[in-house]
Amino acid sequence: MNYFVTAIGTDSGKTLVSAILVEALKADYWKPVQSGFPRDSDAVADLVSFPVKIFPSAYEFVKPASPHDSAKAENQTIELEKILLPATDKPLVVEGAGGILVPLNDKDFIIDIAQKFDLEIILVVNLYLGCINHTLLSVKELQRRHLKVKGLIFNGIRNPESERIILHHSGYKDLLYIEKEAFITPRVIQKYAEKLKHLL
Repeated sequence: MNYFVTAIGTDSGKTLVSAILVEALKADYWKPVQSGFPRDSDAVADLVSFPVKIFPSAYEFVKPASPHDSAKAENQTIELEKILLPATDKPLVVEGAGGILVPLNDKDFIIDIAQKFDLEIILVVNLYLGCINHTLLSVKELQRRHLKVKGLIFNGIRNPESERIILHHSGYKDLLYIEKEAFITPRVIQKYAEKLKHLL
């Protein structure tokens, strides 16, 4: 089983969720496009309890910005055709960059990577004022593209009514709620991995 971890925006908790998924599935990990430092792949390696296989990114940039902007800063252009899914006999967790419509170039978006490889999607929803609108807009785009969605993972300060209305309108499964943790440690990752692995 291969999953594509995306979110309703930037800094929504994709890397945290990716680490939990990798731990739960004992999966390999791949972030096709990385911008800025520290690298999300390094964070995943530090948070899981085993020596995870991390595949090299197709593109890595220095500038912490949208991938198309980071690439332009280095006189490069991201080409979707050159992003190739790594071969593995294990489950693979693929982490996106930013939200689903973050541009790779003037034509393609981050969600096109998931669509190209027919990956099942896990949408990360961080709870804040405005997250309902941002989530449902993301859901509408996923549905418009007829993409497979495994479910939603919520994180942050709990808001039962926001969670309820999002689930009601999306029709997606509620996979996990991640509390606002003071520190993210391997033990925290293992705690949530135990909760999640039976739902995958």
